[in-house]
Amino acid sequence: MSTSSPAATAAAPARRGWRPSFGQQILLGLLAGLVLGALAKSMGGTAENPNWLTETLTIVGSTFVTLLKTLVPPLIFLAVVASVANLRAVGNAARLAGQTLLWFGITALASVTIGIVLSLVTRPGAHTTVSRDAAAAPDSSGSWLDFLTGIVPTNFLGISAKAGEAGEITMGFNALQIVVIALAVGIAAVKVGEEAEPFLGFARSALAIVQKILWWVILLAPIGTAGLIGKAVATYGWETMGSLGIFVATLYVGLALVTFGLYPLLLKAHGLSVRQWFSGAWPAIQLGFVSRSSLGTMPLTQRVTERNLGVSPSYASFAIPFGATTKMDGCASVYPAVAAIFVAQFFGVELGLTDYLLIVVVSVLGSAATAGLTGATVMLTLTLSTLGLPLEGVGLLLAIDPIIDMGRTATNVAGQTVVAAIVALREGLLDRDLYDAERTGEAYVPEHDEAGAEAAPAEVLSDGGARRADELVPA
Repeated sequence: MSTSSPAATAAAPARRGWRPSFGQQILLGLLAGLVLGALAKSMGGTAENPNWLTETLTIVGSTFVTLLKTLVPPLIFLAVVASVANLRAVGNAARLAGQTLLWFGITALASVTIGIVLSLVTRPGAHTTVSRDAAAAPDSSGSWLDFLTGIVPTNFLGISAKAGEAGEITMGFNALQIVVIALAVGIAAVKVGEEAEPFLGFARSALAIVQKILWWVILLAPIGTAGLIGKAVATYGWETMGSLGIFVATLYVGLALVTFGLYPLLLKAHGLSVRQWFSGAWPAIQLGFVSRSSLGTMPLTQRVTERNLGVSPSYASFAIPFGATTKMDGCASVYPAVAAIFVAQFFGVELGLTDYLLIVVVSVLGSAATAGLTGATVMLTLTLSTLGLPLEGVGLLLAIDPIIDMGRTATNVAGQTVVAAIVALREGLLDRDLYDAERTGEAYVPEHDEAGAEAAPAEVLSDGGARRADELVPA
């Protein structure tokens, strides 16, 4: 029989009434989006003149993603600076970076192989009814020089501006440049020593503030989910996938084999529970699916990697921002492999062994070459141009890109958590008690998740975040 002291009972938060968990809220938002999207589709309208419901869903979804992306630049900068400072206590920081890149390459190699084999079996380009009239070259393309131009900061903030055809100015940021700048600032602060402590203290405090604001935005995820899914259904409909059904099926099977086959195999090989990984990483995976943004999902990815999977915050705060810009098994491995073979088959181009090897090389190294750019389309153009395939093939796939991008992003996010967990385990930076802790399945409450990043033992929630033992409601 267990008892608890009056003080402990008084300190514990009051039990909340039942409410859907964070994951259940996302699923409810997804279902609402499907219903609203189908309704909007039935109301008619065109891309140039959408009906009011389609336009509302578009605004809701895009606003949610914009809010996430707005806070990503300061989050990357502050997280990397703080992580470099935290790595002072780790004697093998260079080895950590090398191991991270090595496992990025290993998983990318396996992922692109899966994509190639599946495409050769299903032959998506030979089983399609899409018209050649849809073929069109994209507005932007990738090249190997993008890595050199992308890694060198054009300004201290990594911010860029672009003028539109109507004279409007749009602002953007280069995530890879921000990582480079933050690494330089963090290393310089460590080298300066004691005089830099006030700056590092400010960076940690500012990071905590940015993370708090991001959690407020993430709480809007169910509403954003409804808007994003609803807009996709209203704009494209399910019939759009009909002419490319074999391609879509091949891609999603490949993504599923990577997420539910390759990653669990690697975890099992390292003695880690697959069930614990999946239940711990699931909040970030599902948010990646609906938001279609690895960068926008990054704060949640980092949080579940630390609090659910037990990866040391000093390493996770480096690995996850770095992985969000360069670790893309979905967008940069499976997708370009399947899409390139689809284009070759569609245009009747025979590929030889050398061509398949080139697909592997581009997929393993190409994510770094396009890390400063956005979208899987750039990675696909890099692959097609390397193979000498027509870039017009990109236009064949643009109509379904938002639909398949959901699966690609979810795989990207899952891979980032897997690599972080494996490297942390190999380098002695994984809290196995936290990783193996029982998942309660209770509703996720972010404010309970703020105290004690290093606290242990902890009871971990199945849909995001750990609580310290003294924060749990007594049974």
